[in-house]
Amino acid sequence: MPQPTIYKSGIKDVNFGEGVRLVEPVNLYGCSIGDHSFVGPFVEIQKNVRIGRRCKIQSHTFVCELVTIGDDCFIGHGVMFINDLFSQGKPAGGNQALWKHTRIGNEVSIGSNATILPVEICGRVVIGAGAVVTKSITEPGIYAGNPAVKIRDL
Repeated sequence: MPQPTIYKSGIKDVNFGEGVRLVEPVNLYGCSIGDHSFVGPFVEIQKNVRIGRRCKIQSHTFVCELVTIGDDCFIGHGVMFINDLFSQGKPAGGNQALWKHTRIGNEVSIGSNATILPVEICGRVVIGAGAVVTKSITEPGIYAGNPAVKIRDL
């Protein structure tokens, strides 16, 4: 009977700031997590990701490569970041040249189960639970829906 290849989750090659708190199990590799940030259980943060200071990343969140999150951000449960737009009608797979960056400003709160495509989100933004952010956000405010739209100022 064939045996599967088994990969262990864990923490490898992570640059931690002071006072970082983690709840295992987590899968963190090749990333940077700023001072006094928190990462909940069942979170994956991939290489080339930068998490700022005093951030809170809640459980079951996936932060793919090429994401930068500013300081004082809250990422709710089950938030998914995407770096592949299937620009050629299929997954880019290992062709990293097709992957895109996501940049999140300071003081951004992203509600549970939101999906964030490769965009830029300025500082002082609230993204509602379940929102799908398909375009960059350039002015502070509260955004919700699919696709996410501004529903009011802060």
